[in-house]
Amino acid sequence: MSKLNSLPVWRRNLIVLWFGVFMTGLGMSEIMPFLSLFIDQLGHYNKPELTVYSSIVFSVSFLMMALVSPIWGRMADRKGRKLMLLRASLGMGIVFFLMGFVTNVWQLMFLRALQGAFGGYVSNSNALIATQTPREHAGQSLSILVTGMTAGTLLGPLLGGALASVFSYRMSFHITGIIMLTVFVLTYFFVKETFVAPKPSKDGQLPAKKTFKDVTQNKLILILFITTMAVQIVNMSINPILSLYVRQLNANPATITFVAGLVAAMPGISTVLAAPRFGRLGDQIGSHKVLIFGFSFAAIIFLLTSLTQNIPELMILRFLTGISDAAMLPSVQTLLTRNTKTSETSIVFSYNQSFQSIGAVLGPLLGALLANIFNYSGIFVAGTLIMLFNLALFTYIRKRNQSLNQLS
Repeated sequence: MSKLNSLPVWRRNLIVLWFGVFMTGLGMSEIMPFLSLFIDQLGHYNKPELTVYSSIVFSVSFLMMALVSPIWGRMADRKGRKLMLLRASLGMGIVFFLMGFVTNVWQLMFLRALQGAFGGYVSNSNALIATQTPREHAGQSLSILVTGMTAGTLLGPLLGGALASVFSYRMSFHITGIIMLTVFVLTYFFVKETFVAPKPSKDGQLPAKKTFKDVTQNKLILILFITTMAVQIVNMSINPILSLYVRQLNANPATITFVAGLVAAMPGISTVLAAPRFGRLGDQIGSHKVLIFGFSFAAIIFLLTSLTQNIPELMILRFLTGISDAAMLPSVQTLLTRNTKTSETSIVFSYNQSFQSIGAVLGPLLGALLANIFNYSGIFVAGTLIMLFNLALFTYIRKRNQSLNQLS
């Protein structure tokens, strides 16, 4: 702890918030290996009922997060980001712990909704790092923060499965709750924020609340929101059919689950490895150039993935998909920071998280739909088209913004 205190404030913030973001990703994803099995223990359901309840319980957290994130973002810009970090970590810690006591699916559904409502740790971590880190380190710091969420989401299903096997489903929730309460304590004692509350105008009124229309007057901000949603849609679209796609590529039936797990882990591994490097590169040559590379690279990789003939090819291409994510996601965060007033940083990052949550809900639905209409390869062709469309839109809006700035 003494070593932590001896570090520069911005670096200490980064370390503590990385751990907090990592645990948030872990908590959001660890339920996946045993969600349906746990729900099955809470009642007597047939297969269609179990599928519906599992889908609702999983998605309700993301839906609630999409709805409430802007509310917490407005409060963060008025009261400070650290306060919102404490609210989120304490709320999620309590909610996770209570999940271990549920007796029916409706209680679990309600608590998952509360989990989403108490969300905002990730968006406020991004906002605090963006506003409290020296400009020359901002891009790299935000990139490192992305690796925390990615690593947590990657390891969550592995940890959840291990905890459920060693202890029980209920104990898994208790342990996660205790860890999130630890995040609350670390955030309280070690995260420092120099926050200046918005000053009242001459008539004593605080600045008006920023609506979505106000926030997106700069169309580049809107395109960055859409980019976040698009990346999430494309990444999540393969989830419903991953095991089936692996089976189609002639994997050994006895190892399908294991191989599918490896394939699913590939993007996360490469994102964790590559994101800090792209962050440094963005600080040097411009984050917009790294983002354009990410769009282009992703389009190529998705197109090649649609032509995959075997498991090794699929694993390599999914690994390369993570590299494109490492180029795009931190670049979006950095560009949002550089095109936003400090007083509006939290609300902008909160809207960005809302778009990410919407993508997490729409992605699996789109993937299942495309797989039924065009077969599995159609999902990756659609990913290519989405990335190319995003590239064209981003390039057009950025050039338009530059022209308007020159005219003014």
